[in-house]
Amino acid sequence: MNVGIIGSGGREHAICYMLNKSKKVSKIFCFPGNAGTGLIAENVNLDLDNFSELEKLCTEKEIELLVVGPEKPLVNGIVDHFKGKSIKIFGPDKISSKLEGSKIFTKKICQENNIPTSKFKIFEDLKGTVNYLNECNFPLVVKADGLASGKGVYICKNFDDAKIASEEIFNGKFGSAKQILIEEFLEGEEMSYFIVTDGINYKFFGSAQDHKRVGEGDTGKNTGGMGCYSPSRLLSKDLELKIKTKIIEPTLNAINKSGGVYKGFLYVGLMIKNDEPFLIEFNVRMGDPECQTILPTLNTDLMDIFLSCCDGTLNLTNINFSRTKSVCIVLCSKGYPVEFENNIEIKDLEKLKLLKNQNIFHAGTLKTKNGFISNGGRVLNFVSTSDDFLKCRDETINLIKKLNWKNGYFRRDIGYKVIKI
Repeated sequence: MNVGIIGSGGREHAICYMLNKSKKVSKIFCFPGNAGTGLIAENVNLDLDNFSELEKLCTEKEIELLVVGPEKPLVNGIVDHFKGKSIKIFGPDKISSKLEGSKIFTKKICQENNIPTSKFKIFEDLKGTVNYLNECNFPLVVKADGLASGKGVYICKNFDDAKIASEEIFNGKFGSAKQILIEEFLEGEEMSYFIVTDGINYKFFGSAQDHKRVGEGDTGKNTGGMGCYSPSRLLSKDLELKIKTKIIEPTLNAINKSGGVYKGFLYVGLMIKNDEPFLIEFNVRMGDPECQTILPTLNTDLMDIFLSCCDGTLNLTNINFSRTKSVCIVLCSKGYPVEFENNIEIKDLEKLKLLKNQNIFHAGTLKTKNGFISNGGRVLNFVSTSDDFLKCRDETINLIKKLNWKNGYFRRDIGYKVIKI
């Protein structure tokens, strides 16, 4: 079977890598992909907002399954476009995708279904927001309502921080903003919990802890993710039961009642305090870099999981993960997440020798006739798996050092909460 993967990041390279191992997959096409996917698949550049053009190309290439990596096409209704067509598509429909497309939509679902989350207020103009902020206790969280590539969240320590954040959002930093969300700041430790669902059944798909901040010790600006470890140190049977019954199941039921059909990955971003889960956010796709961290530990054929979700037979598919631990460290362009240069040569990348327990997933890369060059803020994902987190991290850092890319930087403390030295 020919498969198409939409996206160009490390997440999509990891998915491509896993599908390439499946005997059920004949050929993979990536739209647009990156230099890494280009080594095992055919990259195709096209306008991802033009669903009709994508459908035409899928027909020409005899693609029978489309896997949607990033959130934007999902929020824009790509799954609805392919409904009733001969091409299967893995991902939630437009109604379901509002869980990520609108933070306010999600907060209202929480409110209506008693899902544990932070207290919040919604505002429609800057004046009303600032008036409210004058009365607030800090810290608090200011959020853009729509998609913001993981960067539309501000943790504000004082009034001035919150006012600047509100101004940036209403002034269009993340696109047109008609509403803004002000939330209480939750104390605790973050955890990412994943499921996969066929619209009826759902199954666990790993846990992790992402490091969003650019600096060591989780300091500095928010990024798309500087690295990750899996599984989360916080997960227990009792906590997992609470996550399922208090958060996941009420949410999926609410989506069903609203007419949505949720097929695909669901990322549940949580704050854990005193062994109680509070919802921070949902993402309607696999996390990045969580995906790169979790997939190398998957023993089940990923193609079987995708097809069972599309066909509504997930209950017949056993999903098995190894018991190994995994660490992913992201190598970024200097200057990220603010200003950085592209088109910087990455010398000798293809000469790196990987151990059996290691992977390099490309993100912001391009292949030229002279070799690999950078094409983004987050450039490469280095992953190691073993029975020990410290060993994973040390091996990963050693691999990055061997590459010795002069334009790159990375965090050396990924997993510091679970690695005690």
